Amino acid sequence: MKVFKKKPKGIQTTREEALKCIPVKNIQISESRLESGEIIIRYPTTMRPWIAGLVKRLGGPPVKTQIKKLQLDELGTAVWNLIDDNRSVRQIIQVFAESHRLQMREAEVAVTQFMHELGKRGLIGLR
Repeated sequence: MKVFKKKPKGIQTTREEALKCIPVKNIQISESRLESGEIIIRYPTTMRPWIAGLVKRLGGPPVKTQIKKLQLDELGTAVWNLIDDNRSVRQIIQVFAESHRLQMREAEVAVTQFMHELGKRGLIGLR
């Protein structure tokens, strides 16, 4: 019996390559700090392309950009503050682990999952 594997879509990066990348904040976002020290990020978003196309075909109004908000908790704020366009993901994980007394693996999982979510929302990119 043959087992067929799906071919990977796009470029696959290794764990080591990903940890060497430097996260960069999107220039279209704005951030503000609450009295508690937590950060609120405001970022532009538009409708999904297929919905926008459907609205256009049905003669609806032009699609407008919306501003979404994301409030970071204490740990998210700590990671966000470490993103400075100079530190690699690995360096951010190390600083985060030391400052929160975590083992490196725990810190790596938490930070990389958080950065993945930021990337999905278009708030950061990796170079």
